[in-house]
Amino acid sequence: MVNEIVQGFIQAVDLIVSLDPEVIEITIRTLVISLSSTLLGTAIAIPVGGIISLNEFRGKRALMYLVQTLYSVPTVIIGLLLFLLISSSGPFGSLKLLFTSTGMVIGQTMLILPILIGLTIAALEGLDRGLRDTLVSLGATWSQQLIALLREARFALLAAVAVGFGRAISEVGVAIMIGGNIRGFTRVLTTAISLETSMGNISLSLALGIILLVLALVVNFGVNLLQGGGRR
Repeated sequence: MVNEIVQGFIQAVDLIVSLDPEVIEITIRTLVISLSSTLLGTAIAIPVGGIISLNEFRGKRALMYLVQTLYSVPTVIIGLLLFLLISSSGPFGSLKLLFTSTGMVIGQTMLILPILIGLTIAALEGLDRGLRDTLVSLGATWSQQLIALLREARFALLAAVAVGFGRAISEVGVAIMIGGNIRGFTRVLTTAISLETSMGNISLSLALGIILLVLALVVNFGVNLLQGGGRR
């Protein structure tokens, strides 16, 4: 068993070094889908999180608890709900989003949206209360307050985006249920690893797993580098 793992690892490295076309194709598709969903989720979550954080209203605490609860929603539940909506018999079936990259982007966005909203709220709530009071006393409008606070919390927000990207690139449930794991169209790193492992193709599975791990490390390293530079 040990020899098989070592041999599989050597073959995996060879696939990566030789720039195997299938490995490159799956990696690029994974990055495009995950980055698209992260950017879309960020564009929605930051304004929504800012609105929740800067306003006091009845039920705010309950809403924040709901958002935090949605952190742990299983990906298959998100996949199932979206499947029912965009399948041929669903209300949005005419859009033909099922088994497409666009459908996967929507699914991953739904998955990471609660995380991005919750971490945005946490980043803004963690700022010094005196900063907000100062902005109010200077006559800043609501939008000016939000922009100033977001700028102040930019490194925490950057970490939130990294967490969202990490969740998007590593999920399996939505990718399989909505994308269908179609070779050449919707197959991404996680679904390919699952399929190739079940087929006994350990070398390709290891190659894709190494790439997935490296991508996660690169993102985290980049965020830490930016945060360190910002603090300096």
